[in-house]
Amino acid sequence: MSPRRERAMVEPAEFRSYYGRPILKEPAWKQPDVPLYLFLGGAAGVSAMTAALADVTGRAGLARVGRLVASGGSIASVAALVHDLGKPLRFLHMLRVLKPTSPLSVGSWILSPFSALAAVSAASEVTGLLPRIGRLAGAGAGLLGPPMCTYTAVLLADTATPSWHEAHGTLPVLFAGSALTSGAGAALLAAPAGEVGPAVRAGLAGAVAELVAEHHLETGLGLASEPYRTGRAGKLLKAAKALTVAGAGLSLMAQRNRAAGVLAGAAYLASGLCTRFGVYAAGVESAKDPKYVVIPQRERIARRSEGR
Repeated sequence: MSPRRERAMVEPAEFRSYYGRPILKEPAWKQPDVPLYLFLGGAAGVSAMTAALADVTGRAGLARVGRLVASGGSIASVAALVHDLGKPLRFLHMLRVLKPTSPLSVGSWILSPFSALAAVSAASEVTGLLPRIGRLAGAGAGLLGPPMCTYTAVLLADTATPSWHEAHGTLPVLFAGSALTSGAGAALLAAPAGEVGPAVRAGLAGAVAELVAEHHLETGLGLASEPYRTGRAGKLLKAAKALTVAGAGLSLMAQRNRAAGVLAGAAYLASGLCTRFGVYAAGVESAKDPKYVVIPQRERIARRSEGR
């Protein structure tokens, strides 16, 4: 048989499911509701922590910005989630019973008290009423800040969506880093230049975590890394990295140059949006193509067979 005929008989492998339907359902969550929910919650969590730290260290301007962003961001995050769910009652139903084994249930119980505490703290800040209660509420919101930054990553990784599930150890690091840069970005945009030192340091730490985690997403998950490098997700995550680097560089001048601080803040916030929309797009793409399910399954079966 001629080599040409052999080549004609061997066609590229295609991975299909029964009746041409995907093996997995695409995520049913809406865009832009859910990516915005992911972004706003993280920025709010870090802003609450920033406000609590600023309150202790006597940075009144930074504390005010942090409280307002924490409250506004968390309320907007709840609004985005409720809009995705379709009915406010569905969100309230999730609060009826706490299920420790359900990331969605735990997340709802993190988001709700955080939003309430942040709102009380912000109201006290704006009105000047009950300052002691406002500070206590702000401290409580600050304590809930770390889980606010990362619980949404656990929600995504807990699904069967290949590029999210395989990144179960990386997404929380990415979301924490991105939340740090986003929270720092809000502070750099609005707080007095002389008080933004903690925000600058938080942003730099977040930038390092974010860039390391994004690199692992793109190279360390085997086939599940592919959606993070290609298509719409790849473009968004590439933009996120560039914006993070730009924000980090500009933030070094933020305490001396107000314009640099504003540009750094805008870059960090834009990076956070690109990161959340990019991660979401990668998950959707991995659910569409059966190869992201079939090939890893075959590889696992082969490894088990070799182990025998």
